[in-house]
Order: sequence, then C-alpha cells, then structure tokens
Amino acid sequence: MAAARKTREPKYVYFFGAGKADGNEAMKNLLGGKGANLAEMAGHPQLRLPVPPGFTITTEVCTWYTRHRAYPKPLRVQVEKALARVEQITGKQFGSAENPLLLSVRSGARRSMPGMMDTVLNIGLTERTIEGLIRQTGNPRFAYDAYRRLIMMYSDVVMEKAGGLTPKDGKGIRKILDERLEQVKHARGYASDTELTVDELRALVGEFKQIVRDVLGQPFPDDPQAQLWGGIGGVFASWNGKRAVEYRRIEKIPDEWGTAVNVQSMVFGNMGEDSATGVAFTRNPGTGEAQFYGEYLVNAQGEDVVAGIRTPAPINEYSKNAQSAHLPTLESLMPKLYRELYDIQRRLERHYRDMQDIEFTIERGKLYMLQCRVGKRNGVAAVRMAVEMYKSRLIDARTAIQRVQPNQLVELLLPMLDPKAELAAAPIAKGLPAGPGGAKGRVVFHSHDAVAWAGRGEPVILVREETSPEDVDGMHKAQAILTSKGGMTSHAALVARGWGKCCIVGCGDIAIAEDGKSFKTKNGAVVREGEWISLNGTKGLVYQGSLPLVDVDLEHNAAYRELMKLVDKVRVLGVRTNADTPKDAAQAVRFGAEGIGLFRTEHMFYGEGSDQPLFLLRKMIMSRTEAERRRALDELFPFVKRDIKNTLEVMEGRPVTIRLLDPPLHEFVPHDPEKLAALGRELGVDGAELQKRAESLRENNPMLGHRGVRLGVTYPEITEMQIRAILEAAAELLKAGQKAAPEIMIPVTCTVNELQHQKAIAERVHREVCAQFGLKKIPHLYGTMIEIPRAALTAGRMAETAEFFSFGTNDLTQMGFGFSRDDIGAFLPDYLNGKLLPADPFQTIDQEGIGELIRLGIERGRKTRPKLKVGICGEHGGDPDSVVFCHRVGMDYVSCSPFRVPIARLAAAHAALGK
Repeated sequence: MAAARKTREPKYVYFFGAGKADGNEAMKNLLGGKGANLAEMAGHPQLRLPVPPGFTITTEVCTWYTRHRAYPKPLRVQVEKALARVEQITGKQFGSAENPLLLSVRSGARRSMPGMMDTVLNIGLTERTIEGLIRQTGNPRFAYDAYRRLIMMYSDVVMEKAGGLTPKDGKGIRKILDERLEQVKHARGYASDTELTVDELRALVGEFKQIVRDVLGQPFPDDPQAQLWGGIGGVFASWNGKRAVEYRRIEKIPDEWGTAVNVQSMVFGNMGEDSATGVAFTRNPGTGEAQFYGEYLVNAQGEDVVAGIRTPAPINEYSKNAQSAHLPTLESLMPKLYRELYDIQRRLERHYRDMQDIEFTIERGKLYMLQCRVGKRNGVAAVRMAVEMYKSRLIDARTAIQRVQPNQLVELLLPMLDPKAELAAAPIAKGLPAGPGGAKGRVVFHSHDAVAWAGRGEPVILVREETSPEDVDGMHKAQAILTSKGGMTSHAALVARGWGKCCIVGCGDIAIAEDGKSFKTKNGAVVREGEWISLNGTKGLVYQGSLPLVDVDLEHNAAYRELMKLVDKVRVLGVRTNADTPKDAAQAVRFGAEGIGLFRTEHMFYGEGSDQPLFLLRKMIMSRTEAERRRALDELFPFVKRDIKNTLEVMEGRPVTIRLLDPPLHEFVPHDPEKLAALGRELGVDGAELQKRAESLRENNPMLGHRGVRLGVTYPEITEMQIRAILEAAAELLKAGQKAAPEIMIPVTCTVNELQHQKAIAERVHREVCAQFGLKKIPHLYGTMIEIPRAALTAGRMAETAEFFSFGTNDLTQMGFGFSRDDIGAFLPDYLNGKLLPADPFQTIDQEGIGELIRLGIERGRKTRPKLKVGICGEHGGDPDSVVFCHRVGMDYVSCSPFRVPIARLAAAHAALGK
C-alpha cells in the first residue's frame, strides 16, 4: 500500500543530444525558448541536427530557487544522471584530469530576452583539469584563453552579482579584469586578444585569480562541481538582475515566468584558424529580404561576436557592409561548412515556418548548432516577411496577420530625416544601419544620463563604443542609439531592432574621447555632450545638428498594403480617427480610417488661422446678455460652418462625429493685456468691467464645472449655433450632389434629461434648415459621449434619446479612478513600480473597473435600443490591448489619432482572430 501511495517524483531536468530529447518545441513554458528549441533541433525526427549534448533545468526550479534560495531535493540526482549521459555521448568526464568535459551554463526564458541574463562558459576548468585539456587538444594557448574567460565570467556572474556584492567605487570585477587585459595588450602593442601568447595568458590567469581574491574577498573556486552549481545559481539569480527586471517591465514579461537553465557540453570556436563562431538569420532582420544573413569570427567564442569587441566578418557576399567588405566570407573560407550551415538554416525556417536567429560554432572543421529562436525583427522587416511567407504559402493569412505586432507598425510610420535637408547637409560619419527611420537629439554618452535627460523632456541620442545589457534603460529612453563598434548582430543592433528604434552600429568613423564627453569623426568634426546630431538609421548616416523630420509614404510600401488587405478581411471592429482639420482627416483616410469618431469643435480656435474665430468666441464668452451673445454667435457661425463643411467634404460621406463645445469657457479668456483691451473696445466696456466678467467665469474645479452640455443648458443659443452650422454644412454638400453623414455628440452628460433638453433644440433647428434648403431631411445621428460614471450606469435611460454612445475613456478613467490626469506624474510611477496597478490606466483601459462601467453601459444601452451604435474616442482607441477589449465587449468602432489608425486596424484583426 505504501508503494502504491508513493507519488511520482517531479521531473526537473530534460536531456537532449545524439538525436534524442526529453522535450520539444511546444514546451517553452517549462523549458524556456532556448531549451525547447535545443530539444527540438536535437530530437525531432525531421531535424536531428548536430547539437552539443546537454540538459535543461526547468523554469519551475527558478521559481522554487527564487522563493527558497535552495533547490528542490530531487534536482541534484537528476542533474547527475543527465550529466552522466552527456559524458557517455562525448566520451569525456566532468572534472577529469585526463579527458575533461567542459560545460556552458546559459539562461532561457520562454520569451527571448537578448543579453538580459547571464551566461558562464568553460565551467570545469581548474588547476587540475587544465592539464588534461592541454593534452586533449594539444593547444595550451587555447586552454589558458578558455581559463581566463571562465574567471572573467564566473567572478562577475556568480561571485559578485549573484553573491550580492556591491562593486567598489562603482567598478565591477568584470570591468577591472577587462582593464587589466587591455593594459597587457597595450603594453605588448597587440590589437586583438588572439595575439596574446600562451605565457602571457598563463600569467593573466594567475593575476586574475589574485585580483578576484583581493577585490571579492574569496578565492576563485577550483572545484568543478562548485563551479557548476555556482553557475546554475548565478543564471537563476540573473532573472532578478536589474537589467532583466527593467527589460521585463519594458516588454511586459511577467516576473513569475522565471528562466530555465541550459547546461551543455562546450564546443570551441577559439581552437585555431579551423574554428569559428557566428550568429546568423534566415532572412535579413533589418529589411525582411529573403536572404541568408549573418556574421562570424575565426578563432573566437560566441560572446566575441555579440559584444562587438572585434569586427565580425560576413558569412556570405550578401552580408557584407562597409566595415566588413574587405574581410573573407565564411562561404569562401570554409565552403563545405558554409553549405552545411546554409542547408540547416533552410530546414529550420521550413520547420518553424518563421525567420530564425541561429548561433553556431565550428570546432576544428566540425559544425555545431548552439541555438535557434524566432528572430527579432523591426516593423519594416516583420511586415515584409509576413507577406512574403504568406505568398510563398509557408504560412496562412491568419498567421501572417498575427506575425506582426500592432505596435510594430509604428516603425513604418516613423518619421525620417527630410531628404531635402539631407541633400543640403554632409554626413560626418557612416555606420551600419541597424534600426530604421530618422531621429535627432542631444548627445549623451552614458545610460544613466540618457535616463536623466529624457526625464527632463530632452530628446537624447545615446552614443557608446558598444552597448551592454546594463545600458538597457538608457537605450529605451533614448530617441536613437549610435555605437562605434559592433556589427548587425551586436547587442545594440539586436535590442534596437526588437524595439523598432533608430540605431546605427559599427560606426568606425567616430572615436569617443577618453573623458567620455565628446566624440571626434575621421574628418575632424567634434561633437560634445549636449550637442545635437541627426541619424538616418535606414542608411547609417550621422549628421551634425538638428535636421527636420518628415513623415513616411506608406502608399508606396507594397508589403504594408498587402498585409492591410488581409487585416481588413478579418477584422470586425471599425476604426475611425480623432481629427479636427481637413488635413488630419485626409491623412487618416489614407491610413484607412472609416470615419471620424471625434471632431472637437473647440480645436478650430487654436493654431493656424484661428485668430479671428477665437476673437469672436471670446467676444461671445464675455457678453453679458443673450442679445450680445447671439450677435457674437452670428459672427462666429460662418467660421464654424466652414470648418465643419470642409471636414465633412474630405470624408466623402463617411460618418463624422462632431462633439459640441466641451471645455469650460474661462479657458478661452485671454491673459494678454493688448488682447483684453481689443476685446473691451469691441464690446464697448472698460478694463475693470471686462476683468470683472473674466473673474466671474473662473471656477474652483473646472473639470467638474460649467462645461459641455451644461453650457448648452445655460446658454441654449450656443448649442443652437453649433447644430445649425453642422446641419447647414451637410445640407450644402447634399444640395451639391455630395455626401455627408454628421453625428451630433453632446458631451459631459449625466442624465437623459440633459439629452432631451438639447435634442429639442436639435429637432427645431433640423426643421428650420430643411425648410431653408428645401430638403425633407438631413441624415444625421444624435448621441452622447459617455464619460461620467453615472451616465454609464444609467445607460438604459440615456439610450432612450441617444442613437449612439461614444465612450470618452480619458475622462471616464479620470472620474472613475479619482485621478487627475494632469497631476498623476507625482504618484503613478510609484503605483506602477510597486505593482499597485498593472498598467497606466490612461494608456490601457482598466478592464476590472472602467472596463466594467463600459460593459454595463453597452449592455444596458442596447437593452433599450438594440441597434445602438457604440465606440470609444479616448486615447485608448489606439492602444492594442484596449482595442482587443473593445472588440470583446461588442463595440462597433474605436477612434484614435490618425497616426495610430493602422495600429488599431491590425489590433482589431488580432482581436477577431482571438489573439
């Protein structure tokens, strides 16, 4: 009975290698992306690629380790068994002095977090095993190079970071060891690590160990098992490292996911001229072109490629750039191995049906695959890949749509440097185009400065020799990134590509000064901290000064047009725009808007050409009697009608929701003495009387004061003028044989009685305008903006009069939370950092609270009026998560700024596909 009751031991370790694997690609939640793909490459019958054997410790162990700072009891035995299988396959023994097995320990979350967690290579090297490695390889220089790399990584990842030690004087152990390495190279006149001799490396290993003891207060471990378990713990601990936490915040990756740990037998790309390591993509991640693209280094380990320490060589002619054009390709240097790699990458793309990012190592003429994952790509490349894979029948339409994230379309809409300005300016430097679009900003040289300057509202460009994962926060805050070193597979390029950020890497034309406060170009130009530069990320060009930016032309992007055809076939939710001018409306239509969800009448009193209508509005506001107000309104009327008519005309019969005057009147009162005096002369009153009238308009809490529908109740003539302007504009277009579909929206309502009061005015004006133009009717809708919680809760009554609801989610959020959106900067960051709120409720609809008000409002409104049209017109209309919510609750449309219309269309398609 006791045996029967015994539960099965949890499985924490999954083996892969020699054509077999315990896991597969579908197990990413448990094995992480890297572990699942290693298992797939090693064990899937259609692949069985040359993957060095190893095993994956699951994400469940990370969760356990984070909680208990210890491992579950069965783990050590399971690791020992898996390690024995690796030893059997390789014919080597971990810790052996005769034939040692060395291991790598790498992270692997279920979603790629490039460079954000830690890795330790060459684990198992000790004073005892290094002699065995020398005998095994016949290459003492290689052995000591591997040993010094282990000391540098392990002391940093395990002893300092995971050990919770604070670097002295802000300088970590890795930096100290790097500086000592550079001192030795400089003293010998070496340009590259590969020039160091075996004696120099042996001496460095001894020096490094002494530095570690002196700085960290403990000796470097000389026991292979201690190194292995230290490495495993170090990688698990890096899940909660500062840069990983910050990256998860930016990418919205849940903290509770955890990382897996992959322990794998080492293969070496630094064993001589017949060895190499590289990173490649099955398609170009910057453009989406269906060309095998990558970089490699001879006699190097993988970290050398992504770190940008040496200029990597191109794997083929297609991958060449200005910096690597003189270097031999892998295809020409090792043609047989290149053909094998080329065949593998094609098989991987067909197998995964997506672009793959692969890492490989060549050890003494033998190719090994170390990793494959879905490759990060910018928005331009994502759209092109999705469409071309769909056309080639590699994926279906549903998959093509889901391959492109809505916010990736931002990159296609990114401004670029004005071509005319570029023609008139000479570039001061050229690098590799790692991130598209144009950007301009003030130069900063440190990540913390980028964060601080951006926090003050300064646009900055982060300039570095190369970036590291520690720079992630500054990279995110910067407008663009410029590095003097590194290639298209470097850390800066990879991260910028994932974020769709303008980026130029490998810009060897610039040299950063020793004090880190300026850089100098080859042609002698000096750019200091705080000075402006402009980047063309598409061409890799750097300009001095601030060049103007212009919008891109989507109409000539064939891949984008094809994708949006697929999008519009599947989405159910309509997409409108918030536009106040004919120019904005026309732009939105070009972006695919199906109407205007919010035309704000007050916006005609701001900006270009607004002086005269604004003066007349102020005259109306400062009037004392209805007669004075009506005279001012009569003068204002032609301007209001003109702007409405021009916008209706541009929309060519598409619905246009026109919100009547919303802000409190005191917002329009001038403060300039000259303008006040002119207003007084027009009204025939002196300054004292005018000041008295202005003061009478001021309110203690204008947000909840005399605004919106309340103005129309107090001053019905204001409502009358606006509705007359709307209906006459529509009538004139109809009489001219054109189409017009106005929708009159009453703002800030809280009771159906307000709607009925204003509708009586609308019906009377409609009769008068029809008689004036000889029309039976002017097609239009009458509705309201739901932005007060009471209006949402009493939506059933509101729908007795309203033919449509437009949820004003900005004010509904403000009133629902009791947050002033103008003042949240003082506390909202604390709420988000402390996870008191999952997201900024003014950016993404709070589904638990505000979302419930919306759901109730729709449900109750449609119970009264089944065909009630419903949409939203707050900023949330362009937020992908909010668009998905709107689809789910049954809205008819969302409305957003013209720029975000394509994003909303794609998000609506994702929602329709259940993503």
